[in-house]
Amino acid sequence: MTDFHAHPKFLAKLDEKSMRYDAITEEMGTSQVASNPTLLVKLSKEHAGLRRMVEAYRAFRTMLRQIEEAKAIRDDAATDRDMRELAEAELPDLESRAGAIMDGLIDDVIAGDEATVDSIIIEVRAGTGGDEAAIFAGDLLEMYTRFAGLHSFKVEVLDSSEGEKGGFREVVFNIKGPGVYTFFGYEAGGHRVQRVPETETQGRIHTSAATVAVLPEIEETDININWEKDVLEHVSRAGGPGGQNVNKVSSAIKLDHIPTGITVSMRDEKSQHKNRAKARRILASRVKQHFDSIERAKRDSARKTMIGSGDRSERIRTYNFPQNRCTDHRVNESYSLEKIVRGEMDEIINDLRRHDRQLALTAS
Repeated sequence: MTDFHAHPKFLAKLDEKSMRYDAITEEMGTSQVASNPTLLVKLSKEHAGLRRMVEAYRAFRTMLRQIEEAKAIRDDAATDRDMRELAEAELPDLESRAGAIMDGLIDDVIAGDEATVDSIIIEVRAGTGGDEAAIFAGDLLEMYTRFAGLHSFKVEVLDSSEGEKGGFREVVFNIKGPGVYTFFGYEAGGHRVQRVPETETQGRIHTSAATVAVLPEIEETDININWEKDVLEHVSRAGGPGGQNVNKVSSAIKLDHIPTGITVSMRDEKSQHKNRAKARRILASRVKQHFDSIERAKRDSARKTMIGSGDRSERIRTYNFPQNRCTDHRVNESYSLEKIVRGEMDEIINDLRRHDRQLALTAS
């Protein structure tokens, strides 16, 4: 159980968020905000993002008072013996519940704004290993889809490039759900698989790799992109399967963001408008991540954050099929590979959260 008295910096941060929540509540009731739809939407979004954390923090404060009252009764010799015994019996449960709430609140403070992200874009790309790497990229998509399903998250494939023998050379997909980033944010990095490919005739174990990037999806109003001046749009005919429409209609879209050099290509839909909308969603999230990474490096070049680092070169996990073992190298723990590929990833995610929390508490 977390010692909730030992982290004054986190308590101070939670006090700040509680006061901000009250300030927004009051501000939203003013005529100035009511007459400004843009400001009202912005404040409503921030208010909704803070609500869960503030309500949990206030429940924690109430429970803390109950703990102090129970201790006072237990330690008061003038109090009836039965009452003192009852208070003594209640304390372990109260302290356990308060500690669990504080653990969750610390996770939210560590995650910051990421705790309120309810839509993400994941990009999985095959690395070294040829056809087997593409198959592995497809396996990761299936694993994440199953994990999302277990938590009632919605998955939408935005773009994909299939491998010659199955899987994907690249696949980009969107996942939506409350706090979804806190479930998938740890997946950014390099993933390695060790197994005997179906095409291997001599039973040799091959090692292949894929990279995963996790981007919080943002609304266009959250970042200033001038789509007319800052972005070059190229329109072309899409190749590949799809019939006559794909070959005759210029529906494929490529967007070049001039200031950063970031590009996005989209040919998944037959409609040019749908491809443009999807490409803009991905481009906006990539550009936001680009500038956030620069700011993060300026604030603390020495600290290597785990959540949201997007470091594609870092090997974070190995999937060893012959030994039915999945090893996460950040916590140096191994898990049942059979369960992981079924999407049962809660154990590994919870361990990563605890590890990240301990790092943050040590640093504080």
